[in-house]
Amino acid sequence: MRFVPSSRRARTVVAAATTTAAALATAGLGTGPALGAETQVGRYVALGDSFASAAGVPDQVDSACARSSRNYPALVNASLAPAAHKDVTCGGATTVHMTSSQNASAPPQFDALNADTDVVTLTIGGNDIGFADIIVRCVSLGLFNPSGSPCKNSYTWTGTDRLAATINATAPKIAATIDGIRQRAPHARILVTGYPAILPDDGTNCPSVVSIAKGDAPWLRDTHKRLNAMIAAQSAARGAVYVDTYTKSIGHDVCKPQGTRWMEPLITNAAAPFHPNAAGERAMADAVLAAAS
Repeated sequence: MRFVPSSRRARTVVAAATTTAAALATAGLGTGPALGAETQVGRYVALGDSFASAAGVPDQVDSACARSSRNYPALVNASLAPAAHKDVTCGGATTVHMTSSQNASAPPQFDALNADTDVVTLTIGGNDIGFADIIVRCVSLGLFNPSGSPCKNSYTWTGTDRLAATINATAPKIAATIDGIRQRAPHARILVTGYPAILPDDGTNCPSVVSIAKGDAPWLRDTHKRLNAMIAAQSAARGAVYVDTYTKSIGHDVCKPQGTRWMEPLITNAAAPFHPNAAGERAMADAVLAAAS
């Protein structure tokens, strides 16, 4: 469906949304030993997408993968102080990129794993369900029907919630990814993160900040929670540790002012739009470290 903006403001927001798309562009196994202060970690490997690479957060140390020196893996690494650390997180990554190259400088992420790996963190699944496309669609449609639920309607008009179906279809991919890690790093403690809150948990919206319609906000929140619940279920079923990054991020969403928010809105220079800023990455690191202990 093609929309023709009716105002300069509409053209500006839709253009920004397009830019956002480019920027966003074995059961029964144990979970591995807990990582207390007395535990020496030999090798830590970080896998995942832009929420793990910290897209747009200064300073970007790998432009091809939108990776920041202040992403949560870097903070976890500083705390664990392993003998070796490999961060191959890359903006835009899907489960496919665990075993396939993503770009000329990003080989399959699983190449970083070996039998000596003690700890693995994984943040994946958002791009498998089309995160960037969802944001672009909902931000754009919200311009034309701010009081309704145009984005929800566009995904459910057939009587089936297509995003819910896509999340269900992604579950086997998450399971296969965890199994693939276990095969390559059989002794590793695998920590799989969920995604922190992007919109207010109470279902409200903030049209002056982000043009997501009033009726779409609670539906998007529920879709977000559905994705996290699926990742949590697959982690538990495959012997990995699920890291809840959502609960403590409540109250730090894109609608909150600078200094309070951990997630950035559409117009920002602190991170990629709708992604964690430095404070959000710090919170994700804290959640990982708490789950690991």
